[in-house]
Amino acid sequence: MKKLQNIGNRIIPVAFTAVIVLIWQLVSDNAGIPKFVLPSPADIGSAIFKILPELKMHTMTTIWEALSGLAISIGLSIVLAVVMDSILVVKKALYPVLIISQTIPIIALAPLFIIWFGFGMLPKILVVVLVCFFPIVISLTDGLASVDTDMLNLMKSMGAGKIQIFRHLKLPAACMSFFSGLRIAVTYSIMGAVIGEWLGGEKGLGVYMIRVKHSYSLDKFFAVIVVIVILSIILFKITALIEYALMPWNRAQK
Repeated sequence: MKKLQNIGNRIIPVAFTAVIVLIWQLVSDNAGIPKFVLPSPADIGSAIFKILPELKMHTMTTIWEALSGLAISIGLSIVLAVVMDSILVVKKALYPVLIISQTIPIIALAPLFIIWFGFGMLPKILVVVLVCFFPIVISLTDGLASVDTDMLNLMKSMGAGKIQIFRHLKLPAACMSFFSGLRIAVTYSIMGAVIGEWLGGEKGLGVYMIRVKHSYSLDKFFAVIVVIVILSIILFKITALIEYALMPWNRAQK
């Protein structure tokens, strides 16, 4: 029964997506809409194979920016979450600031980064850090704070120190929350890199999208969107595999 349910969970979204693509194809072919306004899925699929050679360099640039920013976000999030969990005053001071920081549109900050740091990779990486940092640090902070009080008191009564409590109780308990935030962040990472590239740069999928948009090659524009979606899904799946490998106690719930 569970196996059939898993199969159904996979088939339903695939079938729904296939229906949408089919309707899109029929509308594009029969509604008289110009191809430069709404290319069909077939046109987009053909464009992907045509532009793959020239997309290689842009794709590698975007991936590097996304992974660099994601790695920095993870490091900063772990350090800040541990500090906020250990020092209550720091948490009370920084937690509202972190939330307020997310009300500032990234599209408004990205041009400032380009003015301050130029048109290289650094401003794009900073955009990725800003996009990815918040879901990781908030999830990890909440995970560390949600440790069972009885377990915490038990370890204290047995003479466990802060490091032992963190290693054997808080860290395992917070892993699920950490990976929940990380799964959100990895899907944002590619998007953040592309946003940074849209506002200025020499290489990257965002730069390529600007170029084909100006030439009204919307089939190539949508083809790049498909590539971005595929990259985001791949990163999401890799994160899920890492979670599965590092959290054996959670496999029974999958």
